[in-house]
Amino acid sequence: MFSRLAGFGRRPFSSLSEQEVLALAISSEEDDARIYLAYADHLRQDYPQSAKVFEEMADEENIHRTRLIERHQARFGDRIPLIRREHVRGYYERKPDWLVTNQPIDRIRAAAETMEGQAHRFYLEAARRTTDAETRRLLGDLAVAEKSHESLARRLGLEHTPGDVRAEEAETARRKFILTFVQPGLAGLMDGSVSTLAPIFATAFATGDTWTTLLVGLSASVGAGISMGFTEAAHDDGVISGRGSPVKRGLASGIMTTLGGLGHALPYLIPDFTTATTVAVGVVFVELWAIAWIQNHWMETPWSRAIFQVVLGGALVFAAGILIGSA
Repeated sequence: MFSRLAGFGRRPFSSLSEQEVLALAISSEEDDARIYLAYADHLRQDYPQSAKVFEEMADEENIHRTRLIERHQARFGDRIPLIRREHVRGYYERKPDWLVTNQPIDRIRAAAETMEGQAHRFYLEAARRTTDAETRRLLGDLAVAEKSHESLARRLGLEHTPGDVRAEEAETARRKFILTFVQPGLAGLMDGSVSTLAPIFATAFATGDTWTTLLVGLSASVGAGISMGFTEAAHDDGVISGRGSPVKRGLASGIMTTLGGLGHALPYLIPDFTTATTVAVGVVFVELWAIAWIQNHWMETPWSRAIFQVVLGGALVFAAGILIGSA
């Protein structure tokens, strides 16, 4: 699983030949068309106009696929290499449509906008890498078409006025901030806070020694931070996915992972074991509630789900550490 997250076994996009880039584009258009049709089926009863738009978008994706296949046949023949998005490091991924179709229509619209934005960036990067004039022109045309889809997806069911431009720009900036900093930082904070609970408190209750507990906490926190930071930076370069600089995401994930573990390790600088443990327990509950608040505020996770996932899960890990250390 670690190798999949880190992108090991996948090829970098820069290593693909022009034929493989065309093959990747063909398979991506096929997948996106199927996803849009799934959205249309889900929305047809309550939002027939939006469903019609998604059907039209699926039709256009199929037209794009046909043009790409024709270009491949003209340059490389009928045999298309088997290469898909999961074979390429840093290439954008698609959630299964059944994970999205049960969401409100605004979430589906946002997912469609993200899909087309990623496809737009892919075609721009692909066009820069080709030396054939006709292929470059085709990829450039498709980049323009995907950009118009992105705008269309954003306006589904809405009429934008000039006064909406500033709000739209602010929302775009907010989404980019979430993708680059909030998501990796939140993942790191959760990992650092929850995964270090058991070893730190198991050590504390097993040894009763604050210095030993502090050393274990420091090593677990720093080690987890380094691992999470490199994993986040390595598995996606952000060029096509639009998630931003891998360095920024890696730093956000690594720093927050380390801080999440240090929060309940540093109280063991206090020489008195009972006092240090009391402070550490208080810090744990503050950390878990902070994670739940971030999920609710930035990721729009309902409070009930955030509390169940974070606070209850963290409490169970915390209790496991105490039980193991007291055994």
